[in-house]
Amino acid sequence: MLAVDEVSKSYGPTKALDKVSLSLRAGEFVALLGPNGAGKTTLFQLLTALFVADGGRILIENFDIRHQAVTALAGIGVVFQQVTLDLDMTVRANLLFHARLHGMGRVRTAARIDQELTRLSLQNHADRMCRQLSGGNRRKVELARALLHEPRILLMDEATVGLDPSSRRVLVDEVLQLCAQRRIAVLWATHLVDEAERASRVLVLHHGRLISDGTPAELVAGTGRESLADAFLHLTEERAEAN
Repeated sequence: MLAVDEVSKSYGPTKALDKVSLSLRAGEFVALLGPNGAGKTTLFQLLTALFVADGGRILIENFDIRHQAVTALAGIGVVFQQVTLDLDMTVRANLLFHARLHGMGRVRTAARIDQELTRLSLQNHADRMCRQLSGGNRRKVELARALLHEPRILLMDEATVGLDPSSRRVLVDEVLQLCAQRRIAVLWATHLVDEAERASRVLVLHHGRLISDGTPAELVAGTGRESLADAFLHLTEERAEAN
């Protein structure tokens, strides 16, 4: 579904990503785990064509994002770290605007909005201003918006920042259901280890380099630690000392 092949990106003398390679298959929930400043957001900026990689290749459903950006980007949905809703518009108006950007017809748009709001228990909030919603419900609206055009790949960039533990768990649960029920491939970027514990695989990114790729159990066993949190700390602290 998604293939990243030796992708690099620098900002002046700073190398934000250094020959990063990863893949994502249908139905996988893959956690991209890394400390703040590891390069997670830079990678998402490249995956969404906000910036262009200095080297390497990104394929989304076999479409090269550098040369076939419009077709490639049509296959992904994104929830960014920062809230990107228009808070002075209603939930429905935000979703309608997004649907128009994707060229969705009126009938399909109305049906998809109803489907996603119902699935996320937001139907009673459809005509409320987004400013009036809780942080957790705003994130649910952003998830509904990302899913409107029925993408095969979902990118979640630190999507639980600022949420309370209960809202974080609800959002993770919702996305795991999407993987199981719709076979959507999910790349979930986070610095919170507990969010990665239920992932199919965990990718550890540190100082722009991918230093580990495996199931949570494999990472724990490979480091000889007792928990994923301990394994993550071991991997990142070991690299920090080496640098």
